[in-house]
Amino acid sequence: MINITKTFLPPIEEYNHYLNRLWDNQWLTNRGELVKELEEKLKEHLSSSNIILTNNGTVPLQIALKLLANKGEIITTPFSYVATTAAIVWENCIPVFVDIHPEYLTIDENKIEEAITPNTTAILATHVFGNPCNVDAIDTIAKKHNLKVIYDAAHCFGVKYKGKSIFDFGDVSTCSFHATKLFHTAEGGAMFSPNEDLQKQLFYSHNFGHDGPLAFHGLGVNGKMSELQAAMGLAVLPYMEQITSERKKVVDFYNDNLNFRKVTSLKIRENTIWNYSYYPVIFESEEQLLHAQKKLNNEQIFPRRYFYPSLNTIEYTNGLSMPISESIASRILCLPLYDGLDAEKLNKIINCIN
Repeated sequence: MINITKTFLPPIEEYNHYLNRLWDNQWLTNRGELVKELEEKLKEHLSSSNIILTNNGTVPLQIALKLLANKGEIITTPFSYVATTAAIVWENCIPVFVDIHPEYLTIDENKIEEAITPNTTAILATHVFGNPCNVDAIDTIAKKHNLKVIYDAAHCFGVKYKGKSIFDFGDVSTCSFHATKLFHTAEGGAMFSPNEDLQKQLFYSHNFGHDGPLAFHGLGVNGKMSELQAAMGLAVLPYMEQITSERKKVVDFYNDNLNFRKVTSLKIRENTIWNYSYYPVIFESEEQLLHAQKKLNNEQIFPRRYFYPSLNTIEYTNGLSMPISESIASRILCLPLYDGLDAEKLNKIINCIN
């Protein structure tokens, strides 16, 4: 069986090394030494000065919206995982969709301004499959209209744009460390802000609002990462160069052997150091996608229709037509991509599609 992805597991003795430390100090949660150590190592690895580790990748979106969105209208993309839109609605805000660029698949910055109203308070955009939005244009628009910018950077571990960590753009960036992601803590995530005052608010907000053990800075929730999660992250982190290198080999193999008269691939934005997080292909029609998916499934190969459906079509959104997103969502398929996917399996996948 070939699944869409395969979680990288470090040698168990290396994970046990961190578990032994946990057992010795008997500290399982509430920002123990492993969480703090992982934060420091990630700052160095990512070349990003601010990071707060969280228990998953959705809570950071909810916290950012709680602090910045003021229950307003949020300009966002219909082409993302459902968590992006769900977080907006969950925080009593209104998602206002803007269609996507047909090649980069990120929000089309040229369509944002026409969607802004007096009720707009923020832009929540997704860096799709690790491919950056046009952050420069979005920053210009946000400053012109006095809007906050939140980036769903769930797929972006290790991505750099114009020499900077992608997490250093916007007012807040969030990341997922779910087991299916490039870097993982089994379940977990992080949030980043280049603004020190906002970073302090984010920190208080993920820890019940605590200001020391007996005082409170303000309202907060429990978004803290556990020591067990941090232990996994510390064991995985030394292998990131190997993981990325092996995934690049898979991407290169697809690039060299797929028949691009039948499918198209993601266009990576210029000045980007990409992380090889996903390999989506776009078919000419949904019928062709379904035909290929059936052939793959018959060979025990299980790609994923991701992202599907276009989020403007789900029941709790406004349902306005987003023709490019709806078209792409109906025709896009993410192919298997993980460390250890060998040439024999890759040829099997490619033959089904070609």
